[in-house]
Amino acid sequence: MAADSPLRLRMLESITDVPASAWDALVGPDAPPFIRHAWLSAMEESGSAQPETGWEPQHLTLWRGKNLVAASPAYRKNHSMGEYIYDFSWASAAERLGIEYYPKLVVGAPLSPATSPRFLIAPGEDVSALRLALIQAALESAREGGCSSVHFLYPQEDEAELLEQQGLARRITLQFHWKNPGYRGYDDYLARFDSKRRSQLKRERGAAATQGIVIRTVRGQELGPEHAQRAFRFYEATCESRGPWGQVQLTEDFFVRAFRSLPETVELVQAEHKGKVIAGAFNLATPERLYGRYWGCFEEHPFLHFHVCLYHSVDECIQAGRKVFEPGAGGEHKIARGFEPTAVHSAHLLFDKTLDRAVRDFLRREHAHLQPAIEQAEDLAGLKPWPLPGQGRATG
Repeated sequence: MAADSPLRLRMLESITDVPASAWDALVGPDAPPFIRHAWLSAMEESGSAQPETGWEPQHLTLWRGKNLVAASPAYRKNHSMGEYIYDFSWASAAERLGIEYYPKLVVGAPLSPATSPRFLIAPGEDVSALRLALIQAALESAREGGCSSVHFLYPQEDEAELLEQQGLARRITLQFHWKNPGYRGYDDYLARFDSKRRSQLKRERGAAATQGIVIRTVRGQELGPEHAQRAFRFYEATCESRGPWGQVQLTEDFFVRAFRSLPETVELVQAEHKGKVIAGAFNLATPERLYGRYWGCFEEHPFLHFHVCLYHSVDECIQAGRKVFEPGAGGEHKIARGFEPTAVHSAHLLFDKTLDRAVRDFLRREHAHLQPAIEQAEDLAGLKPWPLPGQGRATG
């Protein structure tokens, strides 16, 4: 199909309206799992991301004849839950101005606060031209669909820069990621802290053994339906413990589908006490990165959360040579355990000019506090520069 053939926009009401092979050919083998067909399908087909739950699929796809050449995962939203780029104050401001804030169009993956490409382009195509075409498609479809605004959540940095150039308001917020500069073992990681902090981390990590708790990761062929059910129960327990902000948004069927369709990616960290599984964390792994998603426990033990969600996986990342561990949104407690402040991006356009000006003013004021927040987090982390004197750099 000639590259100059006319493009045709088609908006999908379900990710299953396009074959998995065609969608994943745009994603590529090394992309984060959250934009893969299997992940989006698990979200939608399980009832977790459906119009009834406030996630109406509106995936933007561009075609040349019968060939899918570009796409953006997108959802029409009538609430702001499950996004983790918080705009509740914007919705409140809109209400005070008499503006209907919902529905809005969100470009991104549901319930997945992780940076990943938002413009999926087929190999050999004009990336710049098709990115612009997808931006225009998002804006036009949102206007025609009666949306108040368009929000690109967790795009890559270069995508965020392009969106800003196209007139959207860019927002930068922080997550806390563990980064591997070339550790040869867990002791290298500990060596970057002062003696007081090292003692704290050793004490917290060592608590499991003194409590008779065994922690291990279940992955690959060892995973079965019982692990999917267990992951849901952990997730459900955590949601229910958080009151009104802990809304259960994922169904048990989502976990069943994710475990079945992404067996090479899904992992479950399990903590066992006296022969019984008492806690766990549902993670996703690629050769380069580990993504922490959902944790839960049925018994409370000191430092159990830190070990299951942080220390155990840090150790495994070092052993596997992974470069980054993204444990998800929020969690300032991660800073003191060596997780570094990391910028994540979003871009926004509100069609009402008054509200758009107000949001842009808010973002300017918010951005002014960003660098001080990063410096404060770095001071709190207190990581010594790597490599330490006499350590040298890992090779290979």
